[in-house]
Amino acid sequence: MPAITDQSASAQPAGLRSWAPLILGWLVPGGGHLLLHRPIRAALIFVSVVTLFFLGIAMQGKLYGGAKDILDLLGLAGDLGSGLCFLLSKLFGWGADSVQVTTADYGTRFMVMAGLLNIMAAVDAHNLSISRKQDLP
Repeated sequence: MPAITDQSASAQPAGLRSWAPLILGWLVPGGGHLLLHRPIRAALIFVSVVTLFFLGIAMQGKLYGGAKDILDLLGLAGDLGSGLCFLLSKLFGWGADSVQVTTADYGTRFMVMAGLLNIMAAVDAHNLSISRKQDLP
């Protein structure tokens, strides 16, 4: 009779090592992929997210700071996804409090999309680290 083994314990990656790409990837765009020794992908993610975010800042886009309603909450979630870009912009007072010019509306969307792209990249790094996703050759 074959022995029953607990395969779930061996299938689970070890603690913080599996979460480090997710956390680093959120904090620094592309950081999770760099940790996983994928420098080209990390550089592409970094350049994409940072460029989108700072183009939004340059267009005087609104940086969400609080959540008054559901749309503000979603915007805040998108902005927070940018990690250090969001934290630095709050620290240095970059970004508008409200939309003043026409281009600012586009800038606001650029910053939110940068955050959402960074969240997707961080989750991708986490999935690669736990072998849920196979990397292309």
